[in-house]
Amino acid sequence: MAEPEQPSFAPVVGPEDPRRFTDSGIEVAPLYTAAELPEDLEERLGQPGAFPFTRGVHQGMYRERHWTIRQYAGYASARESNERYRYLLARGSTGLSLAFDLPTQLGLDSDDPRCLGEVGRTGVAIDSIEDMRTAFAGIPLDQVSTSMTINAPASVLLLLYELVAEEQGVASERLRGTVQNDILKEYIARGNFIYPPAGAIRLTTDLFAYCRERIPAWNTISISGYHFREKGASAVQEVAFTLANGIAYVQAALDAGLAVDEFAPRLAFFFNAHNNVFQEVAKFRAARRMWAQIMAGRFGARDERSLKLRFHTQTGGVTLTAQQPENNIVRVALQGFAAACGGTQSLHTNGFDEALALPSEHAARIAVRTQQILQHESGVADTVDPFAGSYYVESLTAEIEARAGELIAKVDELGGAVSAIDFIRAQIEESAFGYHERYRTGQDIVVGVNQFVEDDLQVPEIMRVDPASERQQVARLETFKAGRDPQLVATRLEEVRQAAKGSANMLWPLRAALRDGCTLGEVCGAMRDVFGRYQPSN
Repeated sequence: MAEPEQPSFAPVVGPEDPRRFTDSGIEVAPLYTAAELPEDLEERLGQPGAFPFTRGVHQGMYRERHWTIRQYAGYASARESNERYRYLLARGSTGLSLAFDLPTQLGLDSDDPRCLGEVGRTGVAIDSIEDMRTAFAGIPLDQVSTSMTINAPASVLLLLYELVAEEQGVASERLRGTVQNDILKEYIARGNFIYPPAGAIRLTTDLFAYCRERIPAWNTISISGYHFREKGASAVQEVAFTLANGIAYVQAALDAGLAVDEFAPRLAFFFNAHNNVFQEVAKFRAARRMWAQIMAGRFGARDERSLKLRFHTQTGGVTLTAQQPENNIVRVALQGFAAACGGTQSLHTNGFDEALALPSEHAARIAVRTQQILQHESGVADTVDPFAGSYYVESLTAEIEARAGELIAKVDELGGAVSAIDFIRAQIEESAFGYHERYRTGQDIVVGVNQFVEDDLQVPEIMRVDPASERQQVARLETFKAGRDPQLVATRLEEVRQAAKGSANMLWPLRAALRDGCTLGEVCGAMRDVFGRYQPSN
């Protein structure tokens, strides 16, 4: 495979080399002047809220409405997670962002022997409609925007959420939020997959169609570059591979018979924010411009909403250090500032102790307050696109666009994102290795880790999940299963299998099964019986 003409990650040159690079391999000049500005700058910029949306997806941006403050949360049981959600909402969060445990992400029930020791560890365990009821008890679902970080079983969790909303008396069309539903990045960067691509992408596009009919205000996918960056991708790679996956989903939906302007307005994106403020601002601006051009030029979208790249940002988990963890407060503030300057629609700021454990209440409160300080004290919300016209940032924006475009062209040459999974994975791994070498040699400085080190390590009080919570979750699941009609459950699961063998929308039989007491693990297992299990090539 031929390598791109321009590298997409920084070279390893050692700490004595006077040159400076962004992590995308863009050499940073000591001084920028008007000579570095693109000749077609005015065309590239446009106006906020208008094509090509470089300056923002809304005309007034934060002068009209602040970004949504989200905090990624969930642990142990649905009851304990409910308490954390209430805590965050009471302290100023304007949206919820659900973290699910590993068994839930893999479509397994808590009583599956393979889940021993993992139930409730990295997020909340959701096995059934009863768990979803408990997680949102006392939280009116028509008054909160909810983001769910779930992929392979995304349709199952969305349906459980909708069913609980109906029990609250909330009509489906009043629900607002996002389901991640991005399986391609699981094959590439995370590994939390169940089915091979054909079945998984069918569920993705079935969810598009279902939400258009039932939950029209819901964002049907959050196409995620965040996890590429956590895996070691550079900013250029994050943009390129995220948009390449977006192209694949749009094409899959078109192939499934959907019209582009019927589903594209509800596509959303999810990006990472790292410490180099200038590169991050440029990255967000470049991604918006590129997506508008892709949707208009490649897919012929005409609805203005189809051209807008709306995105959520989370600060960089991989940038957090276990050493001197209080330093992470500064890192998170810088990253949040970059995301706001880049025009994000919602933001999660990490807790300073997340390199050690799930965030404590103390850390979560500081993370929320960080966003509130950004919104009300930093001035970032006072004007639209504050870095526009900067010699440096405009040069970076153009360079990121050019380099990301080359990588997308390579993915196209290989047949698209599904066919290029191995190529994308290899590119990210090479970038990650380069980062490690730059850190090891001292070319890249991480304060408190490879420079400015303290001898006395101070570990803050961290949050610990009570081991008894797993046993209690399994006991609750056993009680739930014992109270069902076993014949009805068997019938519903067979209906799911038969639907998987056909071509009709899968979400309707899934909805009936979940409503009548089938569990997440059971319906995912029924689909796995038909779709099979994905086996990575290496």
